[in-house]
Amino acid sequence: MHKFDRFRRVRLRDIWPHEARDFTPWLAENLLFLAEALDMELELEAAEKRIGDFRADIVCRNRTDNSRVVIENQLEKSNHQHLGKILTYAAGLDAAAIVWIVAEFRDEHRETLDWLNKSTHAALQFFGVELAVFQITDSPYAPEFTVVTNIDA
Repeated sequence: MHKFDRFRRVRLRDIWPHEARDFTPWLAENLLFLAEALDMELELEAAEKRIGDFRADIVCRNRTDNSRVVIENQLEKSNHQHLGKILTYAAGLDAAAIVWIVAEFRDEHRETLDWLNKSTHAALQFFGVELAVFQITDSPYAPEFTVVTNIDA
């Protein structure tokens, strides 16, 4: 007979208490999970890359066209501060794609990304990605990256 158990959602901060020290290094080493969700071939360029007085969480290259991809992490609900960061990093690094990862998007921020995708040139893409992590009993954690907004939205 088959054995079953409950599928449970794990609180992100229980796995990664600090974004810069815990989540960013994990994501930099495990880009494949995100790359699959984005349908991109991501290659790490730098983590915590300086842009003037600021630091972009992760900077990658999309190997299909060698374009620059900037990833901003936020392990909670989206906020205005991080929206400002993605715009600053996009401009400072001349990125072709900006990926904002959050636990949950506020409707206003998702609508802003949709508006940016409609209003900017076609070579610039803004992706909103929600992250959830699941586990069954004591199994390894299973991250789920869900693209909620992008150029096709």
